[in-house]
Formats: sequence, structure tokens, C-alpha cells
Amino acid sequence: MFGCDLLLLHAPSVFDFRKESILYGPISDVIPSTPVFEMYPVGFTSISEHLSSLGFSTRIINLAYRMLADPAYDAQAAVRRRRPRLAFGIDLHWLPHAHGAIEVARLCKKYHPEVPVILGGLASTYFHREIIEYDCVDYVIRGDSTERPFGMLMKALKTGGGFADIPNLTYKDASGRVFENPLTNVEVDLDSLTNNYLHMFRKGARYLDVRNMIPFHDWWSYPITAVMTCRGCTQDCGICGGSRSGYAGYCGRDRISFRSPERLAEDVRRIARYSNGPIFLIGDLRQGGESYAQSLLRLLRPHRIQNHMVLELFFGATPGYVEEIAATFANFNFEMSPETHDDRIRHAAGKPYTSNDVEESIRLALEHGAKKFDLYFMVGLTQQDADSVLASIDYCKEIMERFDSRLMPLISPLAPFLDPGSPAYENADQMGYEILFRSFEDHRRALLQPSWKYTLNYRTKWMDRDRIVSVTYEAGRRLNRLKGEMGFISREAAQDTERRIDLALRVNEQIDAVMNQTQEGPERDRRLKELKEKMEGASASTVCQADEIKWPVLLGRNLKFLNLARDILLGAKI
Repeated sequence: MFGCDLLLLHAPSVFDFRKESILYGPISDVIPSTPVFEMYPVGFTSISEHLSSLGFSTRIINLAYRMLADPAYDAQAAVRRRRPRLAFGIDLHWLPHAHGAIEVARLCKKYHPEVPVILGGLASTYFHREIIEYDCVDYVIRGDSTERPFGMLMKALKTGGGFADIPNLTYKDASGRVFENPLTNVEVDLDSLTNNYLHMFRKGARYLDVRNMIPFHDWWSYPITAVMTCRGCTQDCGICGGSRSGYAGYCGRDRISFRSPERLAEDVRRIARYSNGPIFLIGDLRQGGESYAQSLLRLLRPHRIQNHMVLELFFGATPGYVEEIAATFANFNFEMSPETHDDRIRHAAGKPYTSNDVEESIRLALEHGAKKFDLYFMVGLTQQDADSVLASIDYCKEIMERFDSRLMPLISPLAPFLDPGSPAYENADQMGYEILFRSFEDHRRALLQPSWKYTLNYRTKWMDRDRIVSVTYEAGRRLNRLKGEMGFISREAAQDTERRIDLALRVNEQIDAVMNQTQEGPERDRRLKELKEKMEGASASTVCQADEIKWPVLLGRNLKFLNLARDILLGAKI
């Protein structure tokens, strides 16, 4: 009952983060997970479901979450106790997992040397030639469409077949010779791939083991779900490894592919049947054209979904689009990432709209009843100096005075890494970046540095790493004070954030002193260890409160357990 063919493992960013002394800083303040990055990718669920359709059993163990939730949790023992029949699968989707993913792969080989280890994800794809050279890695499945190649690899592992015809696969034979199959599997028809949350719940019931599948630290109280609308992107933002040119450059995707409005509507309806949490539609619906967006909205309109729906804006909203959304959803929210107040800098960073477009989008959304509008600003852009960062906070004050507290401006640093594959990384000189780490191993080592300043893999012509760090905290402080003074957050919350920023600045200075005064070795390690508790206190919710990025959960049970239990027992398909 408890065996499986494939064991999918999600590693923490740094293994073991509980023992390391690291000031992570505000690198995860504007996402649901902590600096451990305990949220596993949605690809785990689509891979699991696809393999189930082929007759393979899979399990997920979120090692990062388990280690975060329980200081006594023994990740090594968890790996040692569980030997899958065919393979271990480890996601290396985001580069911040460069350290943890390889360390978990080493654990798998240490305790189960005969069991193959498979890595996949965007970071694995970009660095596949380096990653396959690690003794603990046997296979890397490349690209953004790994379900079918994964199924072919599992069949080959089960039958002893060859690997030469499996697309997207990098592998080595028994002698260590490396082979790189062509990256030809790029899914265009996405309707066979679902956002199957019931599939995951059913697995939890089957294995009596829901804890190992929890997506992030407070999911039970904040059960947000995501619906992927597409693969690829129409936009070419300078700092994004998932940009149009990024996908074309290392994932082989030369054009965006969409799931049909009919399948998206099914996903939203079914998620709403089991959860009162927010439902996040990933990707601006208008990427597929106005008719695509309208088709989805009109399919959902008769169902009047009550969950808070979250929609992205990649460019300015039009009156007609906002009216369609307001007519469809009882509760809707927007998020938009202009990244700067300065149109010139925004355009240089690959975003072609203006601040007037941003303000008009906010006005339209709030006038039509949006419950929340999140506005994201960034530190570390091309052509952006410290004065420009702080001018963005002045701009926030102007628009906060025009609108009400449903508007939530947020600011965060471009950290811990500038994405490999992004236009800025690939054309660094042209865009004013100096890349400090190019190899995968350099990024792995950087994650063990004692503060996020030393982890940053870039500096710009306008700001070095010291300046990026200092102006991030200063901008965070100024924006936090504005929110408290203007009633966008409580004064108590603002004071709490102010204390954490003060602590972070003091700890940052102490770390710099240790780094400057001691050589690498036992004395430096001892002095950094003395700062560990302070580092941890200054590494979460540093420049904003966790609640500032959350959308409302409907009253009542977060998960509709009666519906869930009935459908699991009846074998319903989602």
C-alpha cells in the first residue's frame, strides 16, 4: 500500500538551513513561502497525474516543509526509510534550490545507490550539462513539458529499455559517458494536463500522509490554489528567466501555448467545490487575445464563483476587460508589477506600458469593486540608481493619496539571483549588469554565504551589492511608514516591521564586520553562529507583513471536507 514507483522530493533552498547561519533578507517577503522556498512546483502534480494514467504510482514528500515545520524532523532518515521501486525525482525548477536539490540527491545515492535520481525544472534545464556531471544525478529531463518524457523514462526504467529515443533527456551510461537527446517535446495542446488538486488529496488519503504534500508553511489556514493558463509567455521582461526569449533560448518554446477556456473553467469550478481559498489564474488572460479572455469569463459567469479570484495584469487594463471580470466574479483582485515609477526604466526593463496605464488600471479595478490591487516594485533594475528607487516610494505616496487601502504597494529586491536565461543575464553588458556567478556550482556555493548581499549574483552600473541592500531596506522602511501613517496597515503592524528592518540593518553590519575581520575558518564560523538567532529574526517578513500579500479566504471551513471526502470515496474525477 505504501510503496511507490517514483518518489518526488522537494528540497529546501539550503540543506540543512536549520544549522546554517544565514541572513536571507527580504528575498521571499512578497511570495507565500518562507526563505526556505518550501513551495514545490505545480509540475509535481501534473507529472504525478500523468504517470498515474500510465499505471505508475507516485508519492510526494515536501522535505522543505517538514524540516521547517518540525525542528526535530530528520530528513536523512526520511530518505533512508523510503526506497521507491524505480526512481527518485527532485525538482530544481528555481535556482535558489541549487544547494538543497543536490544535497538531497546525494542523500538518495548514499542510502539507495542502485536507485536512479532524476532532476527536472527550469534551472535543471539551463544547467543540465553541469548537473549531469554530479555523481548523484543520473538523468535530467529538460524543458517546460516533461510529463511525456518522464513517462517514457519510467517505462524504460521498468522494462530495461533504451533511452536514446526519449526526448528532452540528458543522461549518462554505466561508464559515465553523457548523452544529450534533442529537446523536441514542447507541448502545444495543454488540455490533457489538468490542475488536479483532487488527485493530490486522493494520494494523501491513500498513503494516510497529507503532511508530506502540504505546499507551504501556512497552507491549512491560507489554502490558495493556482490555475496555470499557459506555458510560455508573450512578454520579454528583462529580469525574468520565464520570459519569451528565455523560453525560446533554453526550453525550445518559440511560442506560447494555452489551455482551452473550457478546461480552465472546469478547473476553477472544481477547485471552488473543495476550497474557500483564493484561486490565482497564473498569466494575464489577455495573452491569448481578448476573445480568449472573454470566452473563459463567459463560461464561468453563470456559476458566480464566490472564492476570491486573483488575476494578473501584464499591461494596462481596459474598461471592457474590467467590466467583464466584475460581471463574472463576486470577489476579484488584481496584481500588477510596474517595478518602477519611471517609464524610461520600465521600458528599458522590457515592460512597454506607462505609469498612466498603471494608474488607470487601479482606478478601473477599484471603481468596479476589486477587493485588492497589489502593486509590485523592484530594486535592481537596469538604469535604476538608489535615488530612483526612493523616488518610486514617493510615487507610491502619490497614488496612495488618490486611492484607498485596497491598493497595496510592495517593494522587494531582485534576489537572491538574476535569472539565468533572462535577457539581462544573457545580455548583461548591454543592459548594464555585471554577472558575478556563471556556473551552477558557483550559485550553489553562493547560497551558503552568510547574508543575501553575498549571495546576489550580480551588480549593476548604477548600484553595487552594498547599495542594493541598503536602499532595499531604506525603501522598505519608507513604504512601511507610509502604510502605517495613512492607515493602509495598522500602526502596530508598521511598528513591528520597522523593528525587523532595524534588526536586519544591525545584523547586516555585524556580518560585514565578521567577514572583514576574520579569515574563512573556525573563528569566522563561530562568530557567525553567535548571530544565527538574530539572522533568523531578520529573514522573514522583513520589509512587509505576511498578511499584506494575502488575499481573503471566505468564511467557513477553508477546505470543504464533506465534498472532498464524498468525491474521493466515489472516485470522482476533477
